[in-house]
Amino acid sequence: MHSCIINHGGHKVLGRYKNGNYFVEIWDDGTKIRIQPDDNADFVPAFAENCDVKITDSCDGGCPFCYEGCTPEGRHGRLNLKLWDTLHPFTELAINGNDLSHPQLEQFLERMKEKQVIVNMTVNQKHFQRHYSKLCRLSDNGLIHGIGISLVKSDPYFTGMVNKAFPNAVIHTIAGITTPEQYQAMYDKNLKVLILGYKTRGRGQQYFSHNVTSILENQLWLQENLKELPNRFNVVSFDNLALEQLHVKESGVLTDDEWNEFYMGNDGNYTFYIDLVKQEFAKNSVSDERYPLLDNIDDMFAKIKNKN
Repeated sequence: MHSCIINHGGHKVLGRYKNGNYFVEIWDDGTKIRIQPDDNADFVPAFAENCDVKITDSCDGGCPFCYEGCTPEGRHGRLNLKLWDTLHPFTELAINGNDLSHPQLEQFLERMKEKQVIVNMTVNQKHFQRHYSKLCRLSDNGLIHGIGISLVKSDPYFTGMVNKAFPNAVIHTIAGITTPEQYQAMYDKNLKVLILGYKTRGRGQQYFSHNVTSILENQLWLQENLKELPNRFNVVSFDNLALEQLHVKESGVLTDDEWNEFYMGNDGNYTFYIDLVKQEFAKNSVSDERYPLLDNIDDMFAKIKNKN
């Protein structure tokens, strides 16, 4: 989940809503702004702003470091659940599209559009290029608002496809996997980049043990270039795990005031994770403390927030 953003060039507001004791604005470029009328009050949400949802374990991508261990034989989660009726308008859902093989995907996206729920979907670069026309159609019809593209290799053909049809695309990179050369190949290409922490789960654990030197070297390069990256990309964002692994707060790339302005909160404070395949929910995707799925989004968030 996006937790910290550097650089923002906003456009128009996509939606506004009240959540607990504060207000939220969602911009059409993916930016979220929280507004607290009382400068001395904490933000106290009444419901989740964002749900990170794994809809399937089926994927033919074969990434050797996949922390979910997805395979072509992986199971799909059920998308025709009543719990989606409990979502609030302008809630953001971040779903994994994988190879787009889920048979209920488009029906689900239509249902979310009717409810004014903002769906952002992540796919691998190889699937982005394979299913480009379909993804363009989903985007043009307002069924997905943002697309995350897990980088395999940056080249002019790929960046051209992104810039042509997906202004809200965010290139997903992994601290430790994405090399300095891959970042540099994307410099000054009008791109937004999300840096994710490396997860030592699933296939990621064995991959880490076999490639620990290169992973740590790539992470070190990122730490040394944190101040340069925002000058090369339209947006640079991090998930909470990357913030921790790269020591972003301690790096000095942001002042204390900037950190307080841009940091979007710990996992579980405003967001939580749903695994539809295993029928579980948790604070985030790497949490071992999981609970059986409930029929109400607000009830699940309340349990996570109270535990948190």
